[in-house]
Amino acid sequence: MLKQYCQEKGKIVDHALAAFVPSENVYPPKIFEAMRYSLFAGGKRLRPILLMAAADSIGGKGSDYLNVACGLEMIHTYSLIHDDLPAMDDDDYRRGKLTSHKVFGEGMAILAGDGLLTAAFTVMLAQPGVQADVLIKVVGEISNAAGALGMIGGQVIDLSSEGEKIDIDTLSYMHQAKTGALFKAAVRAGAQLAGGEEWQVASLTEYAKQYGLAFQITDDILDVTGTQEKIGKPVGSDVKNHKATYVTLYSLGEAQDMANQAVTNALQALKQFGQEADILRELVRALLTRDN
Repeated sequence: MLKQYCQEKGKIVDHALAAFVPSENVYPPKIFEAMRYSLFAGGKRLRPILLMAAADSIGGKGSDYLNVACGLEMIHTYSLIHDDLPAMDDDDYRRGKLTSHKVFGEGMAILAGDGLLTAAFTVMLAQPGVQADVLIKVVGEISNAAGALGMIGGQVIDLSSEGEKIDIDTLSYMHQAKTGALFKAAVRAGAQLAGGEEWQVASLTEYAKQYGLAFQITDDILDVTGTQEKIGKPVGSDVKNHKATYVTLYSLGEAQDMANQAVTNALQALKQFGQEADILRELVRALLTRDN
């Protein structure tokens, strides 16, 4: 069920993204080529899928909110382009393909990221069928999640912590901001756009928090146990960049236990939901067996 759901929603998202970031009749064409190169480089569309699944879980129709879903994916893609730059993680490959700056040069890669970020807000604010006050609140939360109070703030700590010894509290905050904030924004957006009740939004927020934690821990594990063929980029980059991870601060076994507990907590957060939340349950369980 999960595979079919993700494939169907992924196709819908891809079709919408192709319209939001066109390839024809655009000027200057190079920037749109660079934007599309990373946008269609094989992403799993997790954030749009989480948004749609959250909306579905409270009786809404997730595919009604494609503008906001696609805006999240555009923001995520911009962050990857910038994260791969020589001044950041200096990665040559992403999802098995050369990174943007290796193909288009650093300057164009920076501009492609900027282009996706700014276009994301135009796309989201054009979301039809949602009351203006609700849409403004949702887009405001996404903006905070992507900014200095969220993803960018986490990246700042990540960058400044290379080669430094940090404690678990700092590591947890860094990943809650860098990775978890956008996951939480995606789930909350789906819940709020679909008119979720207060208890539903609160429960889904806790689910998203635990999902983000499990995702990051399993990401750290994959950097040790994964393969370049599966991950799409060289393994061991955390060690190369002298980064603290859940594996280095604890052990591989302890990190696996922590991931299991986060998944259990996420499932517990959904205890009041019925089968309409089964996709969310499958999504978090799948983190324990992910290989990319």
